[in-house]
Amino acid sequence: MYFLRQFLLIFVFFIQVLPIYAFVIDEVKSRGYLKCGVSEPRIGFSDIDDKGNFVGFDVDMCRAVAAAIFADSNKVEFIVTTNRSRFPILAGGEVDMLARLTTWTFSRDVNLGFEFTGVNFYDGQGFMVRSSLGISSAKDLNGASICIIQGETSTFNIDNFFNKNNITYEPVIVELNDEAFENFISDRCDVYSNYITELANKRISLPNSRDFIILPELISKEPLSPLVNHGDDQWRDVVSWSLKVMIVAEELNITSKNIDEFIDSDNNEILRLLGMVGAYGDMIELDEKWAYNIIKQVGNYGEVFDRNLGSETALNFNRGMNKLYTDGGLLFVPPFR
Repeated sequence: MYFLRQFLLIFVFFIQVLPIYAFVIDEVKSRGYLKCGVSEPRIGFSDIDDKGNFVGFDVDMCRAVAAAIFADSNKVEFIVTTNRSRFPILAGGEVDMLARLTTWTFSRDVNLGFEFTGVNFYDGQGFMVRSSLGISSAKDLNGASICIIQGETSTFNIDNFFNKNNITYEPVIVELNDEAFENFISDRCDVYSNYITELANKRISLPNSRDFIILPELISKEPLSPLVNHGDDQWRDVVSWSLKVMIVAEELNITSKNIDEFIDSDNNEILRLLGMVGAYGDMIELDEKWAYNIIKQVGNYGEVFDRNLGSETALNFNRGMNKLYTDGGLLFVPPFR
């Protein structure tokens, strides 16, 4: 009787819970488009171009998922979210996923009922300096003056970095972050420190933005990730592997422009990725060309990064930790097999 009672309790639990959490992929397919939460306008990540189209690094994450599901990267409704509204909007099912700047943390992962699907951008505290200083690494900042706010975590990170590298700096104490930036622009300190996403947006606000560079080192961890609601592993897999496919494609040197040249490849991983062998689409309940469509329509990770954040854009980001692991970065995904 005990085991029968336990079985019935488990059965009732799944009957009650599964309709709430499961089968997002079926709902999205039935609706005919993806609902994706993005940031309020932020150059490089989520913005609107002159033609009224959403563009940006996070926007392309949404488009990749749409390409995987519908073979059409345009089948997305973009829903703008703020720092305050993003989590209630996702939890309430108003969006299928969030692809905005959101740091993967313990409490958000285990306490808020969300699933992070993989790091797509390594943010963190960094340093901005004038290019006239002629340095390319934060390790060359010995003796530099830095505008700091006493008692802030950012100052602790700076102290830790300088101590670890056996170098020193001259603190210029201010009370507010905006004051630190103003002092830096006014040449009262050599260095301004903030998250690199903030540094980049501050830099492009300047008329002489090319006179400033962001050094490649990160001195804190802010791994950014798309996220979905907890409880639907299949949907998490779709979003997670849409990102992973773009990274794998870069590892294999497959781009949106040369992808068709690989159709006759003798590399089995490439053939699996392009839907030529195996049933890798069926495993995830997508068309066998789902990964091909992501790469063809959106591009590999490097293309997405360069198009939105790279050296030819206003943000002019150095990829730094966002390089592939084979190039000294942190981007690493499981093999496609």
